[in-house]
Amino acid sequence: MNNQTPIRPGDARMSGPDQGGPGGEGVDLHRLIALFRRRLPLFLAVALVVMVGAVVVTTQATPLYTATSSLTINTREQNVVSTEAVLSGLSAETGVVDTEIEILKSRQLAQRVVEALNLEEDPEFNPTLRDPGPMEALVGGIAKLFGAAAPDSARERLSAVEAQKQKEKVVDNILNRLSVRRAGLTYVMNVGFTSENPAKAARIANMYAERYLLEQLEAKFDATRQANSWLNTRLTELRGEVQQAEASVEQYRTANNLLSASGATLTEQEISTYNQQLATVRATQAEAEARLRTARAQLAAGSNGEDVGEALGSQVVQTLRARRAEVSGRVAELSSRYGPRHPDMLRAERELADIDAQIQAEIRRIISNLEAQVQVARERTGSMAGSLGSARGTLAANNAAAVRLNELERNAESVRTLYQSFLNRFQETTSSEGIEESDARIVSPAAIPTGASSPNVPLNLTLGLLFALGAGLAAVVLAIMLDTGVLTAEDIEHKFNLPHLGSVPLLASVADPQDRDETPPDYIVKKPLSSFAEAVRAMRASILFSRIGHTIQVISLTSALPSEGKTTTALCLARVAAQAGVRVILVDCDLRRRNVNRLLGVEPEAGLIEVLNRSSTLQDAVRLDEPSGAYVLPLAKDSFTPKDVFGTVAMDELIADLRKRFDLVILDTAPVLAVSDTRLIGARSDAVVFLARWRKTPEKAISAALKVLEQSGAHVAGIGMTQVDMKAQARYGYGDAGYYYGDYKKYYSA
Repeated sequence: MNNQTPIRPGDARMSGPDQGGPGGEGVDLHRLIALFRRRLPLFLAVALVVMVGAVVVTTQATPLYTATSSLTINTREQNVVSTEAVLSGLSAETGVVDTEIEILKSRQLAQRVVEALNLEEDPEFNPTLRDPGPMEALVGGIAKLFGAAAPDSARERLSAVEAQKQKEKVVDNILNRLSVRRAGLTYVMNVGFTSENPAKAARIANMYAERYLLEQLEAKFDATRQANSWLNTRLTELRGEVQQAEASVEQYRTANNLLSASGATLTEQEISTYNQQLATVRATQAEAEARLRTARAQLAAGSNGEDVGEALGSQVVQTLRARRAEVSGRVAELSSRYGPRHPDMLRAERELADIDAQIQAEIRRIISNLEAQVQVARERTGSMAGSLGSARGTLAANNAAAVRLNELERNAESVRTLYQSFLNRFQETTSSEGIEESDARIVSPAAIPTGASSPNVPLNLTLGLLFALGAGLAAVVLAIMLDTGVLTAEDIEHKFNLPHLGSVPLLASVADPQDRDETPPDYIVKKPLSSFAEAVRAMRASILFSRIGHTIQVISLTSALPSEGKTTTALCLARVAAQAGVRVILVDCDLRRRNVNRLLGVEPEAGLIEVLNRSSTLQDAVRLDEPSGAYVLPLAKDSFTPKDVFGTVAMDELIADLRKRFDLVILDTAPVLAVSDTRLIGARSDAVVFLARWRKTPEKAISAALKVLEQSGAHVAGIGMTQVDMKAQARYGYGDAGYYYGDYKKYYSA
């Protein structure tokens, strides 16, 4: 057992493609080409099937015709009346155009077209009306044969749910044939429809355009009609509210005596009148008091009252003064004629005195009248002032009540204004009803197409070719992903981080036709200079130099699974080493298969188990391989035992004895994943050669087996490939020496 640390599958022993080397600079084009060439038959087969399918579909497809109708959104509107429409027109924006395109694709519009053209009765869109094809007829016949009830006709009576489902299928078929596209960044929308009949395609495309415009008009009609109905209802409500508000104002005005005329309340008018009258009576009072004060002042100054202003204006006083003047003149005449004591004189004087008394009496009466006038004026002024005060109190109360009145009037005015605005809008919408216009127009109606739009043979074949190439590449990629075996030395080094020890060719791929029936060990003896023998010698050299500084003397050959070519490779290595003059012995350690016996055609009586059991000596059990000169320690016919014979001291002693007797000891062991014996044998070997069958052994199995060997402490020298098809490797195995086999195979002798 050696002390060398075993190489683990995850250890970085070789530089990967990302660590340098030819593949580290980028994509290895040669490798990709090799991978593709390896799967070229699969690629061609898949591509051919897809291409044939595309050709068949194209040639068998029913010709379809596409008719296109063009619509545009109006960017200019006609204003017949200067009123705002209930439903505003569309703005010419990108989002609006895209929205209208989606409306053209809506199911509701498709249903209207179906109903308008009665497309439910068209077999092209209603599959239930079509004549049954061969397959459908066969299914129907089988159903009748087994007594299943089949419908007599597609027009049979359907339930409401089934009828709706059938209608929805027709609508789906219509929508599948419809194409709506915007012409660049313009406001033009192209509505295309595809049908088996060119005239039908044009008719349906035009119907789509007409129904779209009609739907716009109906939307505006409905909006205007609904607006008028709502406005009318609202006006009725507002009219009642106006009447109620105005009645509330008048009732409150009457209840609070807030009646008015000419814009002012009656109380305000009354106060105004009282103010005017009070000013008048005050002026009259002041005038009367002034006349009275003047008269009293004159009398107080010693006047006899004749110069009082009122007396001067009195007709009585004037008459009395005229009589006094006449009597005074007569008294003067009588005095000069008769003297003072004359009776006429005395009578005249008495008359004069009587007139003066009358004048004084009249003056006193005038003064008394002035005093009465002043008193009356004062009373009128007081009365008028009282009435004014009372009116002002009433006005104050009215002003307090007017706060609520103003609130009621404002409420009535707001309701009246709202009613008037609704009334105006109702009149506008009523006048605009019936003159609505659609927001789009037909630029170009669909014409009957003269040529089929489908199938497009050049396009279909081009797409078929592209799909064929894509399917072929996908198949190649899938095959590569599903290919879990190892193919080249590069695969081994990159996936398992172990050296590639060499590749043993499949004899049929390198031998001449007359030699292909030979077994590989016999072929080595027969053709020692052949490429097959050289491949085995190369593997032997790689094994011997796998541990620099260590002598490789005991080699264990194993694999992950059975039938990997271990025994054949082991015997070939033994014969090649013997041909090189090395004392070599091959020990068959596979207790269950004993393939060495089969290859050599021997059935010995004693073998490895007998040597370990001490029932036979090594010298008696070892056999000479006469064709090559190598020695073989086979297994006897009945050598299987359940005992652990490889972990015993006897096994250690045997290997030590073989080291002394031979230069090279080759141990042919069982598969690692199948038998645990190999772990014990591998730990006692200088190197373990792990063999994997070319393109067959799964990577997971190899990794699992290597992990088992690692845990047992065995030193895995590397991985070798067996049964390599050199012809295939020469075509596809880029990255492996076999890729160049076609260049160097003539170097070997036949």
